[in-house]
Parts: sequence; structure tokens; C-alpha cells
Amino acid sequence: MLVSGYQLMKGGIRMSKKNQVWFVTGSSSGFGKALVEELIHESYPVVATARKLSSLSDLPTGEADVLKLSLDVTKPEQIHEAVSQAEEHFGFIDVLVNNAGYGYFGAVEESDQSEVRRMMETNFWGANDMTLALLPKMREHRSGRIINVTSIGGLATFPTFAYYHATKFAMEGLFQSLRKQVAPFGIQITNVEPGAFRTKWAGASHKGATNLIDDYNLVHKARIASETRSGSQDGNPKLAAKAFIKLANMEKQPMHYLFGKDAYQTAVSTYKQALDEFEAYRHDATHLSFGDDDYWEK
Repeated sequence: MLVSGYQLMKGGIRMSKKNQVWFVTGSSSGFGKALVEELIHESYPVVATARKLSSLSDLPTGEADVLKLSLDVTKPEQIHEAVSQAEEHFGFIDVLVNNAGYGYFGAVEESDQSEVRRMMETNFWGANDMTLALLPKMREHRSGRIINVTSIGGLATFPTFAYYHATKFAMEGLFQSLRKQVAPFGIQITNVEPGAFRTKWAGASHKGATNLIDDYNLVHKARIASETRSGSQDGNPKLAAKAFIKLANMEKQPMHYLFGKDAYQTAVSTYKQALDEFEAYRHDATHLSFGDDDYWEK
């Protein structure tokens, strides 16, 4: 059996400086690029992927073993090929980072349904299919770590990003459940929920509605504000990369791992508001059993 850190290569047994092999989707920009650069700097073996292989040409070189692969996560045949090449090269993938994804801005009524379905194919089904491709060997080895880049938009909502929220809430639900399924096998799963970071997410990487409806002026103003802030957000992707690595080296990964002050504040506020609302209607919720008829006749 091939063991992480010791891979059987054509030239014999090789020892990696670090004992985790990483597979990162969406490595050409944003969190993915920053993470791969930090992994290379720290001499981790890594599979860096992007839809266009040329977009990975400027990755730094170092002592790390880096395998660059072309991968569109919406194409199952490319996922199969990339995983096969990665496993042939490294033997076993210790850490999968489902990072590939993008945003869509606009009111629901304005949104291009074909575009938002394509976003779901990338953000949700891409992460699902990548996980399914690597999960059998992780289960066989009784080890592995899966890190999903969801969003604070997977825990809280804003008026501009309804369909983007849908993709991230779907990821949250899938991987929270999967975490419970695979925990007995020694596989750990964490959803990383970033706030606003200085990436291209609100810039060149996002798409948006074009057939605007005047009644949704509130949505339009919020969209403009988000796009205007692109490139000046407080969040630093290079520091986020260090947090990814810290997370993957924790003995016990948390379910949620917030990135950014704004993400922390928004998550706490959202859950506090929900708890307050639950409590406000607690009596209605808890009087819906057989024998509770008198409560509703008051």
C-alpha cells in the first residue's frame, strides 16, 4: 500500500518534505492560487488544476512536487482523467480542496436561468463529483481530508446573490451530512466560509443579470457597491492560504471554519437572529402534537 509521504516512483521510494498531498481545484486565481503558492513555498506536494493549463504557468517553482493539470469540474471525464493522473503520480491524495466556483449577481426575476444552472454545475455538482472521485480511496485508506470553499453566503443571505446563495447552501447541506457519513472512516470534512477577500470574485470572475428591472433598485445598488469594492476588500488571500494549511493539520477539523472578520460577525448575527426568532415562536412550534388541541382553541 502506498502511504502518504512515501510514494513509489519509477526511481524508487521518494520522501516528500511534507507528508500531505493536496489536490486544489480552481488554482488559477483567488484562494486557489494563493493556497497553491503557499503549499509550494512550504514544500507540500500538490496537484494544481485550472480549466486552462496556461493559467498555471506563473506558479512559482520550489522544492515541492507540483503536478499541473487542466480540469473543468463540470466535465466528469476530465475529473476522472485528472484524478487518475494525480493518483498515478502521487499514489494517494490526502487533502482535497473544492475551491472552483464563481458568483452571479442579480435579482431572481432578472437572472438568466441558463447561466445560474451553469453556476450550479460548477459550484455544487463540481464539488460533488470531485469528492466522489476521491472518496473511495480515502475510505479504503481510512484517512483523508476534504475542504470545501463555500461562503458566508452559505450561512447568511444578501439581496444581490440569491442564486449564488443557493449553490453554497446546497454545498453546506451536502457536506454537513457527508461529514457524518464518513467520520467512522477517519475522513474529515470542513466547510470554509469566507467573507470579502481581495480576489476576483466580485470582479472578473463573476457574472450577472443583464435584463434589469427598475423595481429591484435595492438589489442593483447593492450589486454596484459590491463590484466597486472589488480589489479593495480587507481580506488577504495569502493569509487565508495559511489558514487552509493550519486547518488541514488540525487533529480534529471543525465543521465550519470562518474566514474574515465580516464573516464571523455576519455568522454570529445571523444565528443569533434565528435563535431569537425560534424562541419567539417556541410555543407554537411545541404545540403541534396529538393532545395539543386546547392550545389552538384559546
